[in-house]
Amino acid sequence: MPRRTLDSLVTQVASELMGVDATTMVAASERVLSWLIEHFDVDTSFLRHTDRDRRASILIAEWPPRPVVPDPDPLQVTYFDSSDSVFSALEHAIEPMVVRPGPQYDDYQQTIRQSTGVAAVSVAAVPLVSRGEPTGVLGFVKEGDREWSTRELNVLKAIAALFAQLQARVVAEERLRYIAMHDDLTGLVNRRALLEHMEERLRAGNAGPVATFFLDLDRLKALNDFLGHTAGDNFIRSLSTRLRENLDPADMIARLGGDEFVIVPAKPMDAESAGMEATRIQQLIGRRVTVGEETVSRGASVGVALGIPGETTVSDVLRRADHALLSAKSSGGNGVAVFTDAMRAQFELQDDVELNLRSAVSDGSLVLHYQPEVDLRTGRVVALEALVRWQHPTRGLLPPGAFVGVAEATNLAGELGRWVIRTASEQFALWRRRGLASNVVIRINVSPVQLVSLDFVETMEGILRRYGIDGSSVCLEITEHVVVQDLARTQVTLRGLKRMGVQIAIDDFGTGYSSLSHLKALPVDAVKIDRGFVQRLGASADDLAIVKSIVGLAGSFGLGVVGEGVETTVAARTLVALGCYRAQGFLIARPMPAEEVEEHLASGRIALDLDLPGTSRSVLPGPS
Repeated sequence: MPRRTLDSLVTQVASELMGVDATTMVAASERVLSWLIEHFDVDTSFLRHTDRDRRASILIAEWPPRPVVPDPDPLQVTYFDSSDSVFSALEHAIEPMVVRPGPQYDDYQQTIRQSTGVAAVSVAAVPLVSRGEPTGVLGFVKEGDREWSTRELNVLKAIAALFAQLQARVVAEERLRYIAMHDDLTGLVNRRALLEHMEERLRAGNAGPVATFFLDLDRLKALNDFLGHTAGDNFIRSLSTRLRENLDPADMIARLGGDEFVIVPAKPMDAESAGMEATRIQQLIGRRVTVGEETVSRGASVGVALGIPGETTVSDVLRRADHALLSAKSSGGNGVAVFTDAMRAQFELQDDVELNLRSAVSDGSLVLHYQPEVDLRTGRVVALEALVRWQHPTRGLLPPGAFVGVAEATNLAGELGRWVIRTASEQFALWRRRGLASNVVIRINVSPVQLVSLDFVETMEGILRRYGIDGSSVCLEITEHVVVQDLARTQVTLRGLKRMGVQIAIDDFGTGYSSLSHLKALPVDAVKIDRGFVQRLGASADDLAIVKSIVGLAGSFGLGVVGEGVETTVAARTLVALGCYRAQGFLIARPMPAEEVEEHLASGRIALDLDLPGTSRSVLPGPS
């Protein structure tokens, strides 16, 4: 750099530092130091910042660079309370300090001789000052003696002030960046920082696979409800501290909000290792935490997914980890699930369903199949259950289990439910007009959304009137968990339906939600024994006892009882022996399209080979 006047030197430094930020600060500082060394004819120069919390001085830049820098570098961090007298004095200095050969600093000169072999040096140390407080030092070293004029020191003070302004600006920018990239409750990084980190980890050429753990605390709301949200926040903070203390410092730990966390281990892991580490973390989270005067714990569900650098995107990895988490939670929670190809297929189907279900409700691709319910003693068809199917354009005929849950999660349950009721009622009315199904009840499943809808009774009444169906020919089936979800609203709806004569049955009965008080409080006509109990009749004494108690319970309340999922003759004969005569299942008939049902409605019976005691024939009459 051409030699400049002192004033022009300050102007040049100010121009150089004006647009500098944290990423360019070191390089810009080194350029300025190189100019200052040349201008002031010194040997070395350095810029250091003060870390008040540690009472230490941190090396930011030096010129010229040392040819060999040891690791660790003893000059990188220097503590004031363990350094030489000159450096210690700089901790609180706000005015330039000049050290020259002589008795005043003989101990310092002796240290220099012992460490470098140089007989004596002259040093000018100019503090960086911000708001009256020293925040660093700009230093110059010259072998031998050098006198520093007042004019020179004043110029260096001006340049030090420019460095102090840069330092303050960078600190402020770093603080804003910290706030933007960290969770304010725990100090963990947030979603934005996580995404940046994962983008870098998944860049082509990096080591992999990259494991990602998606954590969700189980039932944190219960803790908040019982102890208050302050206690819940303290629990989250304690848990975050525990994770930091027990994981590799290089691991990325992010809080996405609420009770959701994501951990990205620094080391590459295969699926087996990732599963083991996730289990360790899950058990770590489960340890008890003291919150105020209470000692509490929460379980955690963990979903694990792997990403391959250069092949997998961040969104793909997080979505897979989230899917694995949902799988872990659906299995009861407090467990670990690793994303698999089977899981991929399941969630691809779910995404497909979610994208296309709305149009399916209106484009005619939904169809109803009907499963007969018979009297096991005679084979007489007593009811037909309407079951929705979706004729998917690429996946074929989908059962309700593949899309009803998605409908409920995407606010389509009401629209889907109304379509089923209208379509089943229209078909049932057609059969009635043709002299079929005169003594048959049509059974229709009702979703929780429909049951608590304020206009459901009115909607149902309009459909029955439109198709000329009497209410007693219709039985609406509700599941047990719907009963307890909103008992008061359920009572109002069911009583309105009963005024129209509509029958009510509780589906999947015996799965643990209902109680005797619910049966007494609701106008229910029948219960349908959950298929899981019926399918194991003849193989499980426990299930036999449960079915027997349900039949007895129904009888004591004057309710009808239906056995679902009858697939073996043993199950059918057992139901009859227990006094449950009505049943449906694959042994009797599978769900079938309307045109196939008409054959059975024409005869009114389905042939069964049950070899029941007291019957003269083992094969009941079929179509005549």
